[in-house]
Amino acid sequence: MAATRIKQVLILALTSFQMLAAEPPLDLGSKRELFVDRFLIQESHGLKLELKSPVDAGAVMKFDAPWEGRFSAYATMLQDTDRIRLYYRGIPEAGNDGSASEVTCYAESRDGIHWTKPKLGLFALHGTKENNIILANAAPVTHNFSPFIDSNPAAKPKERYKALGGIAKSGLFAYGSRDGIHWKRLNDTPVFKPKGWVLDSQNVAFWSELEDRYVLHFRSSVNGVRAIAKTTSQDFIEWTAPVQMSYSDTKTTEPSHHLYTSQTHPYFRAPHIYLATAARFLPGRQVLSNEQALAIDVHPKYFQDTSDSVLMSTRGTTRYDRTFLGALIKPGIGAANWVSRSNYPVLNIIQTSPQEMSLYVNQNYGQPSAQLRRYTFRLDGLACLNAPYTGGEWTSKPLNFQGSQLSLNFATSAAGGIHIELQDQTGTPLPGFTLDDSIELIGNDLNRIATWQSNPPLETLPQPIKIRMQMKDAELYSLQFQ
Repeated sequence: MAATRIKQVLILALTSFQMLAAEPPLDLGSKRELFVDRFLIQESHGLKLELKSPVDAGAVMKFDAPWEGRFSAYATMLQDTDRIRLYYRGIPEAGNDGSASEVTCYAESRDGIHWTKPKLGLFALHGTKENNIILANAAPVTHNFSPFIDSNPAAKPKERYKALGGIAKSGLFAYGSRDGIHWKRLNDTPVFKPKGWVLDSQNVAFWSELEDRYVLHFRSSVNGVRAIAKTTSQDFIEWTAPVQMSYSDTKTTEPSHHLYTSQTHPYFRAPHIYLATAARFLPGRQVLSNEQALAIDVHPKYFQDTSDSVLMSTRGTTRYDRTFLGALIKPGIGAANWVSRSNYPVLNIIQTSPQEMSLYVNQNYGQPSAQLRRYTFRLDGLACLNAPYTGGEWTSKPLNFQGSQLSLNFATSAAGGIHIELQDQTGTPLPGFTLDDSIELIGNDLNRIATWQSNPPLETLPQPIKIRMQMKDAELYSLQFQ
């Protein structure tokens, strides 16, 4: 009986080894890799992937113009050459999706902290053209107009900026612009019109270097739950049949909670990784009493629910990785933060200093105090691989790389540290790159180069290799061969 059991274990072990050996090595090239999923990790002991909490940097802008108001929403932020551009819906009173009173507003900033609303003089509203409106009289496109900077090498200069907008009844219309201010419709008819409970939210498109095509993640539904679907296009006009995204936590196309906006975008320091700072919506989960709602003057239809934001990721597939089930940004202190459809993130993460990136959030929805708030993270710092004081280690999957050095974005305590070993694909330490050869990494750096005693050149290593790290009281945010 024991002999039979041993044989079964050996067969299972051999099968697992053969399956592992059959998997091709990861092709890292010189791409930066984040620790938002287990993409790199083959095995780990004593470590955990950890979602980081942001620093609340405060409100940066109020939606206080007569054409903006308490229902301003569906914002997009673009890091352009010399400025940061912000686009958002303006509507002072509640109405049906696609209302004629919805406009698209514009603001800009040089630093992401101080914002101006330029008087563009393009459309007259409330008796004046001295406003920051870039699109009006274009319902239902102005319900959720969401632009992006087109990095497609074949993009026409007059269409350097592109956008989509529309609702289920109309479908999505495509727009183009040379300067991000003056917009023209690219087609007389909608370019994408799926069926069902779809599109009544912000629908986000971008040019994907990874997929070499335009990608659109749009609002859909599965079994009555707000969900996300994907379609692609070679020319921004003809789109493929949509596919529902699936989720690693449910292993189905139905998410564990309503996802109101996906905010899926290529991470600016690693565009092969799409990050989704999605709005998680909990209908009927009422926090405020009627008296509390009255005190903050929230619209009576907009305090019976609550919402926050979560982090997901995907690498050009139709599956979201839900490594972290908790909130990326939790509602803040005070009744104003616990209303319906608040805490919805702006599309795109923006670098706001050499060490810092910012994620912006719509808050105080349905209230006269509706505003845009900034939250900050260190670069690459949405999540990390965390080691406690007792220590732990991890080993990567076999990988190929390009470059002569390995850079880490990490932080340790004064007593903590990281040792690095490079191995061949079987797990045998490579001469000169063993743990004993490793010079311990201690400190807090965005771009520290790993070194070994004899400092041998990485480019001469036979590939593929594996990375092994021993970590103590340390956080690893990203790594990159350079």
